[in-house]
Amino acid sequence: MLNSYKLTAATLINKDEMNSAGKLTYPEHIVVVMDGNGRWAKKRMLPRTAGHHAGVKSTRNIVEECVKAEIRALTLFAFSSENWQRPEQEVSSLMSLFISTLQSEVSSLHKQNVRMRFIGECSAFSEKLQDKIHQAEELTQLNTGLQLNIAVNYGGRWDVAQACKSIVEKVQAGVLQIQDVNAEMVDQHVCLSDLPAPDLFIRTGGEQRISNFLIWQIAYTELYFTDALWPDFNSEAFLTALNWFALRQRRFGKTGEQVDTSNVASHS
Repeated sequence: MLNSYKLTAATLINKDEMNSAGKLTYPEHIVVVMDGNGRWAKKRMLPRTAGHHAGVKSTRNIVEECVKAEIRALTLFAFSSENWQRPEQEVSSLMSLFISTLQSEVSSLHKQNVRMRFIGECSAFSEKLQDKIHQAEELTQLNTGLQLNIAVNYGGRWDVAQACKSIVEKVQAGVLQIQDVNAEMVDQHVCLSDLPAPDLFIRTGGEQRISNFLIWQIAYTELYFTDALWPDFNSEAFLTALNWFALRQRRFGKTGEQVDTSNVASHS
């Protein structure tokens, strides 16, 4: 069941577009590509690292908005498997920023009942960063609020390949039969398999591509692109994205008429 979020002063929706409770239906699971930190810094003639530091503030703000809205899950693309190709100094600064951010933010997230999880090949990181990741997951593992997933050294193709490898191993071991392998089986082996498929994909920075992020999971996700650079993506911009989603008709292969009829039946 999708949750509902009370409207605030920043909301731009007409009352006629609300549901009968005066609320809008918002997504259970939101995924975000946080793009534009470097360009934000360049516009201000600052080093790219300044943009990444500014982006942490936006991340904190959006997490808080999700907590208020009682969003079930938020998945953030923090560092892709392709990001290792960036200048060595920038990658090094990002690794340091990951460590310092975990040190400064985890306690606050824990107090907000946020559960943290990291997806991707974390073994590629330094032992110190791996320790911080493990500590964050361990501290928050029993929390029941927002599920905050951080994708680090993650790639969608890697994710699907790992799922296929796991399935093949089970077939070879006789745990599964080849005829058992189908789309639902792959669903069970990709990252975040315990969560609902993402409802809303947000990408800031003006680019309109998914960049190898959750390529299996977002098959039916609504895609929202904005020109706002990530450090400028504030609460009002986030609410605008949520309101855009609330007005989407999600058909999943059905006709609009079928969806309308189903909605009427479910509310009668």
